[in-house]
Order: sequence, then C-alpha cells, then structure tokens
Amino acid sequence: MLRIHFTAEDLARTRVTSSLGAAAETYYSLEMLSKRSLPLPFQRWRATVAGRLGEDAGPLITLLPASGPGLDLLALAGDSPDIDQAVDSLLRAPRTLVRRELEPIAVGSAHMPWARAVADGDADARRLLAAGLKACHRVAVAPYWEASRSRLDVVRAQYARTFLEGGVDALLAALSPPLVRWRPPVLEVRYPRPVEVHLGGRGLTLVPTLFSWRNCSLLYDPYDDTSVPRLTVPAVTDPVTGEALWRPRGPVADDALGALLGRTRAAVLRMTADGCSTTELAVRLGVSLPAVSQHTKALRDTRLITTSRRGSSVLHLATVMGRELLDGH
Repeated sequence: MLRIHFTAEDLARTRVTSSLGAAAETYYSLEMLSKRSLPLPFQRWRATVAGRLGEDAGPLITLLPASGPGLDLLALAGDSPDIDQAVDSLLRAPRTLVRRELEPIAVGSAHMPWARAVADGDADARRLLAAGLKACHRVAVAPYWEASRSRLDVVRAQYARTFLEGGVDALLAALSPPLVRWRPPVLEVRYPRPVEVHLGGRGLTLVPTLFSWRNCSLLYDPYDDTSVPRLTVPAVTDPVTGEALWRPRGPVADDALGALLGRTRAAVLRMTADGCSTTELAVRLGVSLPAVSQHTKALRDTRLITTSRRGSSVLHLATVMGRELLDGH
C-alpha cells in the first residue's frame, strides 16, 4: 500500500496534467509488450505491433529490466507530447542525470557494456539510445498517438469537471475507486510494497497514463526536495475504450470538414481539440463573441464539444466524438 500524506498546502497545490509525454509513454508501451499476457483492452494493439520492432529499436529494449525499476524517461526526456522534442531533451540531458537513472537498472550481462557506455556519457551510445526511442515510438505509439491523446485529454477533462464541481476533495475521492481510496488527509493507493510519502507542501500532480492497467505509480526525484511528485492513473479502464484506440486514423481534410460543418464551425472544432476559451476563439477567428457562442452552442448540441466554466472564463473542449471526427474515424 502506498500512503500519500497531504497537508492543507498540498491540497491547494494538487494539479492535473494530460500526459507523461511521448517518451515515457513509449517506454511504458515496451514494458506492456514484454508482459506474458495482456489485459483484453490491449490485445488488439499487441497483435498489431508485435514483430514490427526492428533492430533499430534494440538499444531501448535492452534497458527493460527483468525485475526492479525501469528507465525513467520522464526525467531524461521530459513530458513533451512531441517525440522529436523528447529525443532532443534526451540528447541534451546532463551526464550526471543519465548516470543516476541508468545505474539502478538491472540489464542483462550481454548488454551491460553498452548500458555502461551510455551512463558514462559516450555520445555515440546516447545517439543509439535516442534512435531506439524514436524507432519504438514510430511502431508502438505513433499510429495511435492522436487517439491516445484524445483519451488522455478526456480523462483530464473529467478530472477538471469533478474538481470544479466538488473541489480537490471530490477529485481525490473519485480518482480511481478500484485502485485509490481517499481517507483525508491520506490518499491510499494499491501498491506492491508499503510506502509512506509526505508531500511536505509540494502538492501532487495527477497524470492519466495510457499504457498501464490497474496500476498506479508515484514518480518523483529523490534528489530534489522541491520537485512535485506525479501519481500516474490508468486512462484505459475497460475493453470498449481500449478497442477504440487501436485503429490507426488519418485526419479529415479541412475542405471535407468544412463542407460538413461549415468552414468557421470546423475551425472552432479544430481549435477546441486541446481546449480553448470563448475569448481565444473570437481572437483567433476574428469574429465577435456572440458569433463564437452561436458556433459553440451548435457543436455542443451535437455533442462534439463540452463547455465548462473556469473562474471568469469559459473553456470549450472537443469530446471523444468530436476528436474521432477530426481524426477521420
């Protein structure tokens, strides 16, 4: 059992983000591929991906430990949703950080010299690792990334609505009932070993993750007392949700979407893919606030977007159906 202790200051600093980023999700996908059996929501994905990872993916695959902690690509490559930015961050990561992250990993003896070369700062070895990350992402994640981000954004929006309606107390209570239980001021999380964590005023960041199943993880930097811990929570919770993610899609062309919805309304839908306020829509489209309200009402009435109030602003966010329309599904 993982027990996370909150103070009033921690509750005030609890936040939600939409993703761990392309690099960390890619590593999580490899961990899932390495399992002997997969839960039903991920079986279609593995059937498509298995056997397609080539030799160029090998450098990252070799850093999958048989047991114990894995590589923390969030620390090494950041949380950017763009794999090229993640790779650039990995190539520029400080040598001391790379060594610190690699030393605890129990890799096979055959790969130990190469892993040691990466840890020691060998530039060629680091480039091979970066190339392996891109190769794994290209096969295991990229074909499904748009749909996956849509799912992650939907979960984040659900968290946001719960927070707006009931505050952080309601958010923690509804986080993931099978895995998480809120007993103020302690958040109890199903975990493979007993761990006590005192946030000490830093707060907590909640992160939905795609390639996990009935499993939460607490990510933090033990060498930095100011870093905010992140608690990962599975975004895929049922076979229906999982099945919908593993169909590669192509974006709908602007002219086709414009013919269906009208050019301005189609533009509104695209802008709400990552969330957009009424004022931002008006500025970006060059139209009046009443005109924006008319378009968002039409999209909301057809369940293509949702609308929620955040303080003095109104946020519009594309729904799953809206994103499926944008993605061409």
